[in-house]
Amino acid sequence: MKYKTLIKKLKLKDEDFKSIKDAVAAAEAKTTGEIAVAVTPESARYCFWELLAADFFGALVLVCMLPFSEKILALYHRLYWQNEPGWILPLFFVISCLAAVVVGFYICNIPAIDRLVIPPSVRRACVTNRAFRYFTESGVYDTAEHSGILIFVSYMERQVRIVADSGISKHISQDLWNLIADELAENLRKGQAATAFTTAIEKCGELLAEHFPPHEENPNELPDGLVILEDAEW
Repeated sequence: MKYKTLIKKLKLKDEDFKSIKDAVAAAEAKTTGEIAVAVTPESARYCFWELLAADFFGALVLVCMLPFSEKILALYHRLYWQNEPGWILPLFFVISCLAAVVVGFYICNIPAIDRLVIPPSVRRACVTNRAFRYFTESGVYDTAEHSGILIFVSYMERQVRIVADSGISKHISQDLWNLIADELAENLRKGQAATAFTTAIEKCGELLAEHFPPHEENPNELPDGLVILEDAEW
């Protein structure tokens, strides 16, 4: 999924990006904690499952065609005067099955179908892994007080993760972050992406401010705003 396509699906405008950035800055002004926000089109390449589903579709097409073998062969009898090649029928089945696999693979790349063919446990694991990967790549893990959190959204899988650094985990239960993640996911489902992100950021900021109040010097250690990630390479 391309950058512009994802932005269009999330219904985000330039002013929405600004409001999200301002929400992060406002939240971080009340705490030494740092908030990173990212969204990715999908958390992994699911080619194995898409191809597996396409293979099953090709096999189903073959099973459905077998009872009609005589009728298919009769059609070829009309094309040849006599002594039609014996390989015609097998070739027809091979080409039909290959075409079915190609069409099935294309259909399985439609997000709504993709979510059906990929096991939920695989999707959950891939989103979690991608969130932790970006948690490291973005430097959220490396703040001075280990008080950074990542709000991570994976669009195709329709899943949200909030990853808190070790300093935060000692004071705030993951269950509280999960509640915010669930609300964020629900607002995204309603098509209110800008409100979803700003609300989640504000609530994360309130939790951080309670346990990590600001110091006199409160440097901004991470870039503010929403980051759109590229498609996963693995």
